[in-house]
Amino acid sequence: MNVNVLIYEDNESLRNSLVTLLSREKGFHIVGDYSECTDLENHLYHLDPSVILMDLDLPETNGIDGVKKIRAINTTIPVLILTVFDDTSSVYDALYAGANGYLLKKYISTRLVTSIKDVLEGGSPMSPAIARLIIDSIKQKGPKKTALDYNLTSREIDVLVSLAKGNSYKMVADDLTISLDTVRTHIKHVYEKLHVQSQGEAISKALREGLIN
Repeated sequence: MNVNVLIYEDNESLRNSLVTLLSREKGFHIVGDYSECTDLENHLYHLDPSVILMDLDLPETNGIDGVKKIRAINTTIPVLILTVFDDTSSVYDALYAGANGYLLKKYISTRLVTSIKDVLEGGSPMSPAIARLIIDSIKQKGPKKTALDYNLTSREIDVLVSLAKGNSYKMVADDLTISLDTVRTHIKHVYEKLHVQSQGEAISKALREGLIN
């Protein structure tokens, strides 16, 4: 596996640690590490990243706006948020902007490499505390809409639920005992019905509107 990693982190010490950590992994290559994402469009075009690690609290352009810029250019490249913020608003804003995963910085040393591999396989890795936060938020808000409002089938809901747990496409296939191609077909239909363009956006919308629990 050849993985080109692009990093946006304004803490120089942490950024250097990320570069050191990932450079030790076989097949991982750091194509760029920056303290801000103001030149993001140019980086996307010229560095050809496989995955982007994005801090939320960046100078000039914050991480949320950075993700939005990425999605305006590229709807498929995985974006993994690395942050200290674990509040509901930050989580939902990041996912709704198009982020694929959300990892608290305190878990970087033990979970970063696995999370990158998961997100590259189609998963949505999240720190345990973030997953609990989302579930608790859903329980408090209660359902706003139903799957019928979007004409989602029971199997499409099953796929969404499995993805929301952080499963990769392959894990979803194993979990539901269906083929990988069938998973991709279901996800394509989900995107069309929810009017979204990324997995993170689909999960965020489903969670926000109580379509899954």
